[in-house]
Amino acid sequence: MAEKSTRVPQRWASSFPVENEFPFGYPTSVCDEAPGQKYLCCNCNNVLKRAQQSLCGHRYCSACLAWILRNTKSSICQKCKEEDPKNVDEGSLLTEERAFSDAAINKEISELKVHCDTPGCSWNGLMKTYEDHQSLCEHALIPCPTGCGLVVMRRKLADHLDKECANNLMVCPKCKRKLSNYEYQKHVCESSCFKERKHLKADASSKEKNQTLAMPRSREGCRFSEIGCSFRGSKEKIKDHEKFATVTHLAMMLQFIKQCKTNLLLAGVTENGLHDRLNSGSAKFSSLEKRFKSLKLREAEEVTGSMEVDYSRSLSSSEEDSAPQRQAEQKRLSELEEKLRVFENIAAVLGREVEASSVAIAAFVRQNAVDQDMKRSLEQKITDLQRSLALKDVVLNGLHMRLLSFEQTSHDGIFLWKIPEISRKCHDAITSRVTSLYSPAFYTARYGYKVCLRVYLNGDGPGKGTHVSLFFAIMKGEYDALLPWPFKHKVTFMLLDQNNREHVIDAFRPDLNSGSFLRPVGDMNVASGCPMFLPLSKLQSPKHAYIKDDTIFLKCIIDTNS
Repeated sequence: MAEKSTRVPQRWASSFPVENEFPFGYPTSVCDEAPGQKYLCCNCNNVLKRAQQSLCGHRYCSACLAWILRNTKSSICQKCKEEDPKNVDEGSLLTEERAFSDAAINKEISELKVHCDTPGCSWNGLMKTYEDHQSLCEHALIPCPTGCGLVVMRRKLADHLDKECANNLMVCPKCKRKLSNYEYQKHVCESSCFKERKHLKADASSKEKNQTLAMPRSREGCRFSEIGCSFRGSKEKIKDHEKFATVTHLAMMLQFIKQCKTNLLLAGVTENGLHDRLNSGSAKFSSLEKRFKSLKLREAEEVTGSMEVDYSRSLSSSEEDSAPQRQAEQKRLSELEEKLRVFENIAAVLGREVEASSVAIAAFVRQNAVDQDMKRSLEQKITDLQRSLALKDVVLNGLHMRLLSFEQTSHDGIFLWKIPEISRKCHDAITSRVTSLYSPAFYTARYGYKVCLRVYLNGDGPGKGTHVSLFFAIMKGEYDALLPWPFKHKVTFMLLDQNNREHVIDAFRPDLNSGSFLRPVGDMNVASGCPMFLPLSKLQSPKHAYIKDDTIFLKCIIDTNS
């Protein structure tokens, strides 16, 4: 049963442009997830199609912007008016020169996940293939190509043209009734001449039936089933169907070629896929063209044969009936010749369209090859620049670390060491997570000894668990070969009271026989100093301000004059 068709209004009451199927952007209802505000047009509030960004930063569909400029005298950005009417300036003026294509947002929109909102269709995909699907969706409602004024489902178009279309009617040459192709094939004319012809055909067919009585009849499909014709029947019915459904088949052929042309020119087609589709489309068109020519020849032969039969009958009929019969046959012949001329014109138009499509596709392939070469060149340049920037970042980080180290380094033998987060570090020392801390290196002079401090916040050796242990270590320096050894200078340690009341001070002189004060062989000598520098109870005592803001200060003074 054919799908019920609906009448198309003669005029769509809308002030919006109709450049294409979705002039004002894509409907938000097709998105799997609600699109963000940055993806919506400021005019139609749909998902942007070919987004254009104005100088004020707002985005419009390309067709929306063109419609605003064409139909509005003062093209001021409506979004700017809504956000802050008082601060509308020259930057809010919309012109073609002030707008530019927003390639970044167009790329993001093309990757949005969407679905077809046509009832009955289960298609899912990306936004960049949405329009391609809409042009081929079998469940979509489309107007009849013959202009009868009805809207039908795309997959039911062949049945509509064959059974319902008011502009695709056949006129019975005997009773002058207007019938659809489906009704015409089953039509039994009450005219006596038609009955006589029917009896002759019946006698001939009865002989064939007697010969093939034991063989079952097979139902075959129409040769135009590849482009949407759904008719099936015996060979005789298919022969009659192809004879009387020529207009329907040509309409299907025109729609098929237009779809091929649209699909091939879409920007998403790859170069290899483009060649394959072009070859496939050309092959199909050649096949259809051959079928159309064979159909014309067959129809011409049938017309000639029927005219010969009718002519022979007219000779044997009476003189009274021969004149009207000849006039009817001549009229029918002229109608058929007119039909043939129309079909030849349609075939010529289709051939020109395919040729123009081939030229456009070839140009697109050439331009695509040029664009791909340019793209590869730019990608290589970007890779080289990224590699160069990465190397420069490494060099800058090294220079930054050296600069920080130089700023914190002392060269006069006096070093002040600030230790923040002392509570956490004392806890780490008690739990043996981090038992000791090293200070940054400092020097006794510009070209002097390189030394550092080492502190155990939970003590070490005899002071473990009861005292803070503070040690002095000589490091391997750049100028050790020019310095006198062993190290002989007096070393003084200080824990500063941050209220400047009672500093903790301890000092020692190097043991010249200890390996800790000889010239370093490795990176650092064994540290030497005060294992019982300060009791832990005194460090935490509220009477003193050794810890303030969770920070302590240790000071080391090396007497280079001794």
